[in-house]
Amino acid sequence: MRLFTAVTLGADLEARTARELHRLRPLAPQARWVKREGLHLTLVFLGDVEDARLPSLREALEPLGARHAPFTLSVAGGGTFGAPAHPRVLWADVRGATEALKALQADAAQALQPLGFEPEHREYTAHLTLARARNPRGDAALLACVQALKEASLGEGRVDRLVLFESKGGHYLPRVEVPLTLESA
Repeated sequence: MRLFTAVTLGADLEARTARELHRLRPLAPQARWVKREGLHLTLVFLGDVEDARLPSLREALEPLGARHAPFTLSVAGGGTFGAPAHPRVLWADVRGATEALKALQADAAQALQPLGFEPEHREYTAHLTLARARNPRGDAALLACVQALKEASLGEGRVDRLVLFESKGGHYLPRVEVPLTLESA
């Protein structure tokens, strides 16, 4: 199984983002656009993992729910990753309770480390991937999308669970869901 941990942002924000993707698609017709059901914020990428390890992953992740309260994020604006003239990824900016998101990401990475999943050495940067260039050298058309996103606000979403997803044939299947249950002060 190809696995990763992530959070989702709720049906309302997903619907607004889907409408925005529909508006942006003609600006970069060669890009691979994210499907509505694929909208998520990746926290920790695990890669290919044997099915037999799923119970130990569940055991490592379940305690995180009691240590984190639900929080709200907003999505607006955007940018690209890759060469400035030929970006490879178009993303929307994540705002709001990003410190709570970073804390959840760090906790998930730490919980998975004893199972052999080494954390990335760069700082976690929250972003919502919208599209990827089909060409490995990038797609200059994604720059027009950044301009179109400049004033866009996609709304708010409540993060109330951590999800271990399996990526299978372009679909994301939840394998473990951990509700965030800490009472906020």
